[in-house]
Amino acid sequence: MTSSTRNRPGQRPRSTQDRRNSPAPLKSRNPRHRQKPQQSRASHSHPPNHSLRGADIARRRRLYKKSRYYRKRQKQIRLIGGAVCVLLLFVLIFTIRSCVKNFGDSQETLTASTSSDNEDLISMEDAATNDTVSEPVSLTISVVGDCTLGTDETFSYDTSLNAYYDSYGKDYFFQNVKSIFEADDLTIANMEGTLTTLDTREDKQFAFKAPPEYAQILSSGSVEAVNMANNHSHDYGEQSYSDTLSALDGEGIVHFGYDETAVMEIKGIKVGLVGIYELNDHLGREQQLIDNIAKVKEEGAQLVIVIFHWGNEKEEAPDSNQTTLGRLAIDEGADLVCGHHPHVLQGIETYKGKNIVYSLGNFCFGGNSSPSDMDTMIFQQTFTIDSDGVQADNETNIIPCSISSEYGYNNYQPTPAQGDEADRILSKIQERSSYIQPASSESEETSEEDAASVQSEE
Repeated sequence: MTSSTRNRPGQRPRSTQDRRNSPAPLKSRNPRHRQKPQQSRASHSHPPNHSLRGADIARRRRLYKKSRYYRKRQKQIRLIGGAVCVLLLFVLIFTIRSCVKNFGDSQETLTASTSSDNEDLISMEDAATNDTVSEPVSLTISVVGDCTLGTDETFSYDTSLNAYYDSYGKDYFFQNVKSIFEADDLTIANMEGTLTTLDTREDKQFAFKAPPEYAQILSSGSVEAVNMANNHSHDYGEQSYSDTLSALDGEGIVHFGYDETAVMEIKGIKVGLVGIYELNDHLGREQQLIDNIAKVKEEGAQLVIVIFHWGNEKEEAPDSNQTTLGRLAIDEGADLVCGHHPHVLQGIETYKGKNIVYSLGNFCFGGNSSPSDMDTMIFQQTFTIDSDGVQADNETNIIPCSISSEYGYNNYQPTPAQGDEADRILSKIQERSSYIQPASSESEETSEEDAASVQSEE
């Protein structure tokens, strides 16, 4: 009986002899092509066959490592490991920061406790030594007189400062002196009037007010600080004073006066500002003056400027109250004293090497549309401060000005004088300085010589 083996289509029948003589089929050298050994169903319940050779096991491991499953598995392991490392790093950072914060808090508590216990043992002089200056610092201070940024309600609107504001805006008023103020380190003015919308005025001859936005006149003109201690700061009541301070705060302008002092830090130097209103009780302001100078010094002031609203209107020479208070301010530690209220220029005295400018006159003055005397000045002094304090170099500069850029009437635009006009104003200041009696016969220089040493800015 013939073999039951079937031939493939198109293949001739093979005899038994052919099958016997045909060579054995070649085995593939690729392990993947080799057939896996068949196992019986029962093989799963038995232990693995340990008869496999070590070479076969190693070969299988190599094949496994080359498989997609192995590579995917390794990638997952690396990702999980990286995530764990990042998490541990965050935990470590958080732990370190918590430890540092707790340590810092404990140190601050210890420092605060120690400071509180020893506060009464530290003198004012010891505290002042903390503010040392490694390199000399120069500060140029400009001071000007009365600035009334408004009008009295009884004045004609057509010639008022308000009319100029409505026509030309905030930049108009200081445009001829702005470059001077921008070049200095601090500009101080006397803010004489209120910035308020209130309608009920005090019972007095003149009461000045302007809308709160008029504070922009000062900030636009590079005025950084104003004295508020004067006889027009409450013209519309106590609330008008508060309104004015709020308007100034809105423009970033420092204000001081009465029992409110200020300490500004400029180029690393602390400048103390004191404002005294003398007109009512005159020498009764002595203790307030002493206390306020001590206050700013205690707050670290290295340079002290005192501003007085004092004297008598239209008087060309200071009275005895002015000279007494001005010299007392120097004795108590002021480095510069300036005043106003007379509405005219008065002389300059150098007392113990420091300057007392008795009256700066008007400046941007909305209180009169055509005053008889329109002379004014910008008083400048450059101070050098080093580790030993304020140096006695007395570098001063008077810039003679008019309160108006037009001749014969006030257009509320202060303007530096030129040529003969500048010389005339400087001569006036020098002459009025000679009216001041020196504090003692032992003074090294007379007031006239001090005034003559002041040079004008051409």
